Amino acid sequence: MHRITFAPNFADWQPLAREALRSQLPPDAVVWEERDAPATDLPFESEPTPAPAPERPVARVPKQFLDLAKTVSLHRAGTRWSLLYRVLWRLTRGEPKLLEVVTDPDVARLHAMAKSIRRDIHKMRAFVRFREVTTPAGAWFVAWFEPEHRIVEANAPFFLDRFAAMRWSILTPEICAHWDLRALTFTPGMSKSDAPSEDATEDLWRTYYGSIFNPARLKPHAMRAEMPKKYWKNLPEAALIPTLLAEAPRRTESMIDASDLQSTPPPAHTLAMPPETDRLEVLAEAAAGCRACPLYAKATQTVFGQGARDAAIVFVGEQPGDQEDRQGEPFVGPAGKLFDRALAAAGIARETTYVTNTVKHFKWEPRGKRRLHQTPSARDVASCRPWLEAELRVLQPQLVVALGSTAAKALLGSQFRVTQQRGEIFQSEFSDRVLATVHPSSLLRLPAGVEAAAEFERFVADLRTARQQVNSG
Repeated sequence: MHRITFAPNFADWQPLAREALRSQLPPDAVVWEERDAPATDLPFESEPTPAPAPERPVARVPKQFLDLAKTVSLHRAGTRWSLLYRVLWRLTRGEPKLLEVVTDPDVARLHAMAKSIRRDIHKMRAFVRFREVTTPAGAWFVAWFEPEHRIVEANAPFFLDRFAAMRWSILTPEICAHWDLRALTFTPGMSKSDAPSEDATEDLWRTYYGSIFNPARLKPHAMRAEMPKKYWKNLPEAALIPTLLAEAPRRTESMIDASDLQSTPPPAHTLAMPPETDRLEVLAEAAAGCRACPLYAKATQTVFGQGARDAAIVFVGEQPGDQEDRQGEPFVGPAGKLFDRALAAAGIARETTYVTNTVKHFKWEPRGKRRLHQTPSARDVASCRPWLEAELRVLQPQLVVALGSTAAKALLGSQFRVTQQRGEIFQSEFSDRVLATVHPSSLLRLPAGVEAAAEFERFVADLRTARQQVNSG
């Protein structure tokens, strides 16, 4: 048994893993021991790693593995290094396409770890609250945070970009980050008692949070999912939550009274909202009765999303078309068939994905015996937004792909332009990673003179980018 001791970071681990590969050390013959980890009593042999064999160069490693490994290296689990080396060994020993097998236990575990890291990074960005302290150098802003994983150094550049004009420190139990307007530095961890407890901005946070709280749209389950209770003690506005929850029913009644709606039932099209659930079938059943906009009156039925509950990629289109409206399933018409062809060409199995639309009802106008598609309005998109939010909250995919302008603007803002920004990765409130491309229906109505085969290949290239993003964690 070979014990390899190293500092617990990717930069230290990578050359040692490369050397172990060159020395032909199988995964079960190597123990990866972090330098700051406590000593163990296991009977390891203390023999050094053999010298690398120059005549056996290491096979080329896919870039997506390197990207995935850098993310997973931030995980707290001590088993991450042996898992990474086992996958690396398999990639270079006859399984070069291993990362494409998302059902493989090792690959699935890597992606689960990467997802946990991304969520922790998001939580740190959302729940860090700076408090002002006075120092000889002037005002300094200090925050306390308790990350689940070793994300502080990787996440610090985000805060540097966001708060470059102020001096700040983020204190955590393991490592602290500091910006003094000249350099970003890191020091050993501190205790929460070293962080300031309150400052003048506390009242501003509480006033702001209280003013944006809408009791009529109270969703405690979703709120706790997005803002877990363990973060409440560090958030000044969290002190208001119990009171706001308790007063929500009374405040909602007051809002109704003030709107003179108590004696007049609200229109039917305002009554439906997604239920609090983590089951897609419950959401689909509820959506069938949605009357949040007038589109339901002319549509045959609500067309909800379909696909794998554990889908790594969620595709979001514009709205159901004529065939989708008749059959009650998304992407089954001519555009859906072209979409299936493109997925196959990109190496993506549709059954492993989830496909939905921004708007769940078919918007159309009569033209003789035909029903012609109409582009959804901003009101239509806004009315359906809670359902899309609910789907993505349940699915929590690694990547969301917006198909077409309507979906892209719904996910990335009204200023987004697919023609200029397709194929790039963006972050939105819906997902840490969003990629936009054209809607497959646009390939069915290309103007004369446009090379259809070339545009289809360009669409496939965007889908390949999506697959690579998922494979890279």
